[in-house]
Amino acid sequence: MKGENKRNVLVGIFVFIGIAILVAGILTLGGQQKKFVKSIHLKAVFDDIGGLQSGNNVWFSGVKIGTVRKINFYGDSQVEIEMNVEEEVVEFIRKDSKATISSDGLIGNKIILIYGGTTMAPPVENGDRLESVMPLDTDQMMETLQVNNENLVEITNDLKVLTSKLASGEGIVGAVMTDSTLAQNFKAIISDLSRASANSNKMIAELNTFTSKLNQEGNLFNELVSDTTMASEMRATIGSLKAAAENSEKMSEELTSLTEKFNSPDNSFGVLLNDEEFAKNLKQTMINTDSATYNLNRGLEALEYTWPFKKGFKRKAKAEEEAAKNN
Repeated sequence: MKGENKRNVLVGIFVFIGIAILVAGILTLGGQQKKFVKSIHLKAVFDDIGGLQSGNNVWFSGVKIGTVRKINFYGDSQVEIEMNVEEEVVEFIRKDSKATISSDGLIGNKIILIYGGTTMAPPVENGDRLESVMPLDTDQMMETLQVNNENLVEITNDLKVLTSKLASGEGIVGAVMTDSTLAQNFKAIISDLSRASANSNKMIAELNTFTSKLNQEGNLFNELVSDTTMASEMRATIGSLKAAAENSEKMSEELTSLTEKFNSPDNSFGVLLNDEEFAKNLKQTMINTDSATYNLNRGLEALEYTWPFKKGFKRKAKAEEEAAKNN
């Protein structure tokens, strides 16, 4: 009897322990699956869920807030996801939030990721459907990586051919790398460029010094640039010079017209300057006049010694002598 009771007690203990472990497991799984937490239902429709299953987690801002409740076909070829989301985080999820499918780690289980949303939109309610964003297709990524790998192989082959040509001295770059004469010429060119750069810097420094001197107060150039009075006077002077130039041009035109008239035989001055025959006659007339004047002077001198005028000239000479004595 005692042995049987002892066996019953041991069986009861093991059964109790088993029930306790079962309850603990159920509570743990229920806690992970948010089975015992107040929640609301949200939905999202995707073209391809990429292996997402019921019971997978739902994340928001890096925090697990629920699980995938149910997966249904929707429309012709789409899939609708129903999610259980904790009621206490509903106020942070807005109606304009988006849902996408991601992975829990690099090769982990698929999860639903809720993100975005603005404070201008109200919080979600039970049964709302979030806007879905299709995730990157891993197959397309692998195809792209494969193409990139093929391109990388081609680039590597091209680089191999290029480096071999450079090493053998083919082309301009290869010749520069292998020919010592070209290398020396290149160094000479670099040296000349360096000297030219130094001269340019020196010239720029001298120009800066020159401009700083021009900007000093009291300098003529500075006054020309900054003194408004001098600027107005210069404008007036330039205007006067312009008017003088115009007058000179007008006077030149008039002188040209006058010269043309002088060269024309239609006027007396033009005849004096241009008519040779008239010039000869005028010259002969001047000669004759000069001869007549000479003869007249001779006649007047001889008149002094003629009898009718001899007495008068003597009285004149005597009067001039008395006037000289009185002075």
